[in-house]
Amino acid sequence: MKPRRVAVLGAGIMGSATALFLARRGAQVALYDAAAAPFSGASRWNEGKIHLGFLYAADPSLRTAQRVLPGGLAFRPLMEELLGCPLRNITESEDTVLLHRDSVVSAAGMRTYFESLTALIRSHPAAGDYLVDISDARVTELSEREVGQIADPAFVSAGFVVPERSLSTRWVADRFIDSLAAEKGIESQMATRVLGVDARDGGMQGPFWVKTDVGTDGPYDVVVNALWEGRPRIDASLGIQQDHELSHRYRLALFIETRQRVETPSAVLCTGAFGDVKNYNGRELYVSWYPTGLLASGEAIDPPLLPQLDASERKALTDDIFSQLGRIIPSVSRIEEDATEIRLEGGWVFARGRGDLNDPESTLHQRDRIGIKRLGSYFSIDTGKYSVAPWLALQVAEAIVD
Repeated sequence: MKPRRVAVLGAGIMGSATALFLARRGAQVALYDAAAAPFSGASRWNEGKIHLGFLYAADPSLRTAQRVLPGGLAFRPLMEELLGCPLRNITESEDTVLLHRDSVVSAAGMRTYFESLTALIRSHPAAGDYLVDISDARVTELSEREVGQIADPAFVSAGFVVPERSLSTRWVADRFIDSLAAEKGIESQMATRVLGVDARDGGMQGPFWVKTDVGTDGPYDVVVNALWEGRPRIDASLGIQQDHELSHRYRLALFIETRQRVETPSAVLCTGAFGDVKNYNGRELYVSWYPTGLLASGEAIDPPLLPQLDASERKALTDDIFSQLGRIIPSVSRIEEDATEIRLEGGWVFARGRGDLNDPESTLHQRDRIGIKRLGSYFSIDTGKYSVAPWLALQVAEAIVD
């Protein structure tokens, strides 16, 4: 049987994982991205949280948790298959969730939600496959004194230690690039911006042609739209209408290396005014303050224009992230003092939802609608979360090849 020719649009974690799974199953894959190299955007520059659902206490129905949990539990075994090596640079401690006093969730509501979610995790047959074994997952509520040792009580009303962890997305990105380069069944089409997809016979069974800023390629038997920036616009080029609200956001955060080991715990401030500290191995850290790092946002089908920052503006943003989060979590200031390298980086994030995260009615608090949309031989994927990508990619590859 002749191998299927597949165009995969987007070379972040979603597109790259799909391309590898497909090529290893005998497909001929063309992998497109506007950047000069894979993993140049949000898939390289994010906190690497492997979600179990603890960030979504504003969705007490557990629908979001039930949607992201299988992908989070499958992440490690699938990634180790894709990369051919054990995962490294995983945060050494469990996350501490700090409840901001202006949160859209109460302490009682968060406590009840965590109890329900923990029971869901412990009953899951794949709980042992997480980054660490969480078959006996537990949540520990911190005392006032323990919260005060981590954060300023003027801003934080409660704290919980939860079993979620993160890993360095830069480490993952470098190994993904090596795996893509070694796979003979993948043709790299980097520095090529996709403008649309054309099904010339008017149907969705193929063949398809991919229109780019340097020409038109094809025919392809299958197209997988795994873009984050501008995915709805490519769908629209085939006449596929959006049946939901959407938003594009461009987020910046700090990626830090220190001269000596620091013992700052990994913590997330939520839900509403988000802030993060991730300590991967004592010397590589991630620091984010969402209100400062949100550089651009929009609710149109196309992403908004991205402002270009000069050196002084980037320095001001860096200083503000340290300042705003440091006044809540004092150890952040010590990270800044010990840093040998500080990089302000980020990427586009696409979500099915709208509103401000400080608004309890915002639909961004729910991510239960993520997943795969298939029309014939055309696939459009709302990844939703970094941690869900390998799980979705395997489903797409199996559907195409089998």
